[in-house]
Amino acid sequence: MEILPNLLMPLLNLKLLALVGLGTLSGIYVGAIPGLSVTMAVSILISFTFSWDVYPALALMIGIFMGGVYGGSRTAILLNIPGAPSAIATAMDGYPLAQQGRAGEAIGVVTVVSFFGGFIGILALALFAPSLSEFAIRFQPRDFMLLAIMGILLVGSLSGESLIKGVFSGALGIAIGAVGMDPLTVEDRFVFGIDQLRGGVSFVAIMIGMFGVAEALAQLHTVNTPAVRQKISGIVPSWKVVRKHMFLGLQTSSIGTVVGALPGTGGDIAALMAYDHARRVTRKPDVPFGKGAIEGLVAPETANNAAVGGAFIPMMTLGIPGDAVTAIMIGALFIHGLNPGPMLMIEQPNMFWFIVGSLVLANCFMLIFGLTGIRIFVKIVELPRTVLLPVILILSIVGAYAVNNSLTDVYWMLGFGVFGYFMKQYGYPLGPVILGVILSRLLDDNWRRAIISEQESLAGLMKGIVTSPLSLTLFVAVLLILLSNTPLWGMVFRKKARL
Repeated sequence: MEILPNLLMPLLNLKLLALVGLGTLSGIYVGAIPGLSVTMAVSILISFTFSWDVYPALALMIGIFMGGVYGGSRTAILLNIPGAPSAIATAMDGYPLAQQGRAGEAIGVVTVVSFFGGFIGILALALFAPSLSEFAIRFQPRDFMLLAIMGILLVGSLSGESLIKGVFSGALGIAIGAVGMDPLTVEDRFVFGIDQLRGGVSFVAIMIGMFGVAEALAQLHTVNTPAVRQKISGIVPSWKVVRKHMFLGLQTSSIGTVVGALPGTGGDIAALMAYDHARRVTRKPDVPFGKGAIEGLVAPETANNAAVGGAFIPMMTLGIPGDAVTAIMIGALFIHGLNPGPMLMIEQPNMFWFIVGSLVLANCFMLIFGLTGIRIFVKIVELPRTVLLPVILILSIVGAYAVNNSLTDVYWMLGFGVFGYFMKQYGYPLGPVILGVILSRLLDDNWRRAIISEQESLAGLMKGIVTSPLSLTLFVAVLLILLSNTPLWGMVFRKKARL
C-alpha cells in the first residue's frame, strides 16, 4: 500500500481541495454562531452527500469539523459568547483582552495555537493510532468516574477570587445537569411534575443564556460608554511569544489528544482540563488568569483542536466514536458501504491516509482563513453598544432555538440569562456552573455503572481502583489535585522554596 498518494489525494485533486477549503471556511462561521454546532452541520450534510462518492463527502465533513472547533473561539473572544462548549475556557481570558483593545492579538494567538494543537493531534493519529486506541479502550466506568472527578476539581481554577462561590456554582451546575429522566431507571429527577423538564435542560441554552444574555444585561450599565478601539497590528504572534508558550502548548496538545481519544469526552472537557493544567504549571504569567493571560488562550485552544485528531483514533482503529461528530461520520461510512474499525485499517488503509491528509489540509486552511479574516471580524466589538447588544440578544435567541427548534429552549436561555446576570452582580462565577452541567452526566452514569459492576460494594470498587494500574494512576492524580488545593500544600512547598 502506498501511503503518499493517498495522503496527498486531497491536495492533488482540485475538487477535493475545494471541498476541504469550503468546509473549513463554512465550519469557522458555523462554529462562531452560538447554537449552530458542528455536530448539527455535519448531520445535516449527510442527507446532502448521501449520493456522493465517499471521498468528497468525507472531505467536506472533515473541513467543517476542523473549522467549527476553531470558529467557536471567535465569538468567545469578541462577545463573551462561546460559539461552542469547547471555547468556554477561551472566553475567560480572550474577552478581557478584547475589552483592552487587543482582540486582534487574541484571535491571532488563538489561530496559530489552534493550528499547532491540530497538527499535534493529527500527528498522533498518524503515528500512534493503534497504541492510543488500545489505551483508550482500557478505560473502565470507574476510570471515567475518576476522570469526571478530576474535571470537577477544576472548579478551583474557574472560581475567580472566591473558592466558596465557585464551589456553590459548580454544585448548582451538577444539580441542573441531573434534571430530567434517569437514563438507567427512567425515573424522574428534579422534574416537579413539569413535563418539559423530563428531557432535561439543554446545555447549549444554559451556556448561551449565562454567557450571552447575562453579558448583554450587564453591559446595559455602560450602554453609553464609547466602544474600545481595537489594535489590528501584531496579529501574527512574534517568535518570542511562540517560543515562550511552545512547551505549554505541547503539554496541553497531549492532554487534548488523549482526552479526545477517550470515547464520550471530546474537546470541551479537553479544553477545560488543559486550562486547569496551565493554571497549575504557569507560576508567573504576565497577566493573572481571568484578566487576559495568553496562557489562558494557548491551553484550551491547543487542546480542543488536538482533540479532533484524537477523536479519529478510536473511530478508525476500533470503530468507536471519540465524540458526537465522529459518531455521525461512522454513520456516513456505513452509508457508503464501509465498516469502520480494525478491518477497515487492514482492508482499506488508503481510507485512513486519505482522512489524515484531509485533516492536515483542513488545518492549513484554518490557519489561512483564520488569519486573513481578523481585520474585518474585530470590527464587531467596535460597534456602538446600542447596536451590539440587540445583535447579541438576537444571536442568542436564534442559537437557543436552533438547538432543538424549540421555543422552550429559548425560555430556558432567557431565564438562565437573567439568573446569570444576578450571579455576575453578586460575584458568583458562571464558568463552574457550565462545568458542572458538562460533567454531571459523565460522573453520574459512570459512578453507577462502576458500583453496579462491583455488586454495589464500595469496598469492591476501591479494590478495583487500587489493583488496576490505570485506575490507581488516576486516583493518585485526584488525590494530588485535592492536596494542591489545600493550605498545607502551599505551606510545604513555600517552606521547601525557602530552604
